Amino acid sequence: MAHKKTTSTSAKVLYRPVGILSGVLSGALAGIVFKQVWKKASPRSVDDAPSALQSEFPLWEILAAAALQGALYATIKALMERGGARVFERVVGEWPGD
Repeated sequence: MAHKKTTSTSAKVLYRPVGILSGVLSGALAGIVFKQVWKKASPRSVDDAPSALQSEFPLWEILAAAALQGALYATIKALMERGGARVFERVVGEWPGD
C-alpha cells in the first residue's frame, strides 16, 4: 500500500511555478514526440497529423491520430509532473500534491 505524504499549504504554493513550467515543457515535448511517432505510424507520408476538418483523410485515421496524441500527451505530462514533484520533495522536504 502506498504511503500518503503530508503537504503544507506553503509547499503547494511554492510548487505552483514548478507545476506550470512542467506543464508547458511537457506539452512542448509531447508535441515533438507525437510528430516523430506520427511520421512513422502514418499510412501516408505526411508530416502533420490530420485534423478533424480535413476531408481528405478517413475518419479512422483522424481518430487514430487524436488517440495517439492524447495518450502521448497524458503519459508525458504525468511523467514530468511526477518527476518535478519528486525533485521538489528532495529540495524542499515536502510533497507538493494531495
